[in-house]
Amino acid sequence: MTSITFRQAQPADLRAIIALLANDLLGRQREDPSSPPNPRYVDAFDAILADRNQLLAVATLDEAVIGTLQLSFIPGMARLGAWRGQIEAVRIAETHRSSGVGQQMFEWAIAQCKARGCDIVQLTTDKARPDAHRFYERLGFVGSHIGYKLML
Repeated sequence: MTSITFRQAQPADLRAIIALLANDLLGRQREDPSSPPNPRYVDAFDAILADRNQLLAVATLDEAVIGTLQLSFIPGMARLGAWRGQIEAVRIAETHRSSGVGQQMFEWAIAQCKARGCDIVQLTTDKARPDAHRFYERLGFVGSHIGYKLML
């Protein structure tokens, strides 16, 4: 069996990442998987690559992208100047869900946060994702805060 690898996303991965983002109930409502990619995705990808405090990552199996997430490394004044690792946009290919890939991806992401000196790893998740909530709690995450968003 070929092992799963994790790495920084490359421009050639963009279409696969967009497809993963669009392949769920919420993603179908807010993502644009058309080809060529919407220029907003290209601009966002370029900005992420240029920012040393951002890491867009992919999980691959036999060189095919089967998962993605974005890590943001956030400096802060609170908690004695603690750095936070923020995990966002987590997606696993439908064919690999419930196979352990998500857990491996989170173990890798948490290790990246530790390597960057983060004191906290945090994430937000949509209220409409109860399966994800159970997964995060199984990994040791605690639903300790209430998040708010203002769409502009």
